[in-house]
Amino acid sequence: MDLFNVYPLYDIEPVKAQGSYVWDATGQKYLDLYGGHAVISIGHTHPHYVQKLTEQLNKIGFYSNSVQIPIQTELAEKLGKLSGYEDYHLFLINSGAEANENALKLASFYNGRKKIIAFKKSFHGRTAGAVAATDNPAIAAPINPTDHVHFIPFNDIEALENVMNEEVCAIIVEGIQGVGGINVTSGEFLQKARELCDKFGSVLIVDSVQCGYGRSGKFFSHQHYDVQPDLITTAKGMGNGFPIGGLLIHPKFKAIHGMLGTTFGGNHLACAAGIAVLDVMKQENLVENAAVVGNYLMDNVKGLPGVKEVRGRGLMIGIETEEPVEVVRKKLLFEHHIFTGYAGKHTLRLLPSLALTKTEVDIFLEAFSKIVKAENVGV
Repeated sequence: MDLFNVYPLYDIEPVKAQGSYVWDATGQKYLDLYGGHAVISIGHTHPHYVQKLTEQLNKIGFYSNSVQIPIQTELAEKLGKLSGYEDYHLFLINSGAEANENALKLASFYNGRKKIIAFKKSFHGRTAGAVAATDNPAIAAPINPTDHVHFIPFNDIEALENVMNEEVCAIIVEGIQGVGGINVTSGEFLQKARELCDKFGSVLIVDSVQCGYGRSGKFFSHQHYDVQPDLITTAKGMGNGFPIGGLLIHPKFKAIHGMLGTTFGGNHLACAAGIAVLDVMKQENLVENAAVVGNYLMDNVKGLPGVKEVRGRGLMIGIETEEPVEVVRKKLLFEHHIFTGYAGKHTLRLLPSLALTKTEVDIFLEAFSKIVKAENVGV
């Protein structure tokens, strides 16, 4: 048997990692400014993280959600305090897609409706409900129903007002669009979405899978504005590499035994990883660091040759270039040994550890400046 070939792969095999660096099988060191799609939140192999997982594995790694698992309660309490959502409930799953899937399902249970408002360039996952709300028909199979989802332009208040009515189950929106190009949701738009959901009895779901967990310089990106969602989804940085996702649920939703469920969600190891992440974020002030270091990076990229626009918040950054970004990305990787991502043909996507330092930013800035200046003069 071989692997199902769905991923285009670089000929690089990471075998060791520490902080913001990884090493490949040849011993080459790379600066990691992508963190495996925003997953590495506190740095690779952080000592506290390794210790907590090792200790838990030596006790018990897994049992199902049919017994008492106190470490789940500890995770929920710490997440509530650090995020500012102490009065919300937490449902634990394994991924961002599952978080969004369960958010949509819970919203439909709540008001008995199925019409969903989503947005152009959105990405919410690949499972049935989540992929229907994702603006990419290529990844929605014929078996995935999509006729209940209506897509409108991102941040367009007038378009939102025109489609809202008593039939709408939920609005689902990313706090900052990741795959779609690092597009930041405006405060005015989120406030209008909140107002319209209250008016029509609809549910406001804010997808914080990529932009949450401190990445924006607030715990959740919508906290830059005075808006309280009904449901908040999270995953990626939540476990620093261990699969875990979460759904934060407003207290107006009432739990019924069996309405949601999962086999692996909230297992002992996942919760140990999640607690370790929250511990380090608090102890090392990583949310504040993301804001400071992110602003430093963005300020120093603006105005460079070939840079059309810089978007984002904190350490979720999109650098839009005049020319297709793939050449720049490959030169960063193979000539300067820096991992980055992309969000469309013209946008370089940076999603590093929240512990990134200004010294490490300077390494990127030097390499990026050399590349874009050379490209700008046709070298």
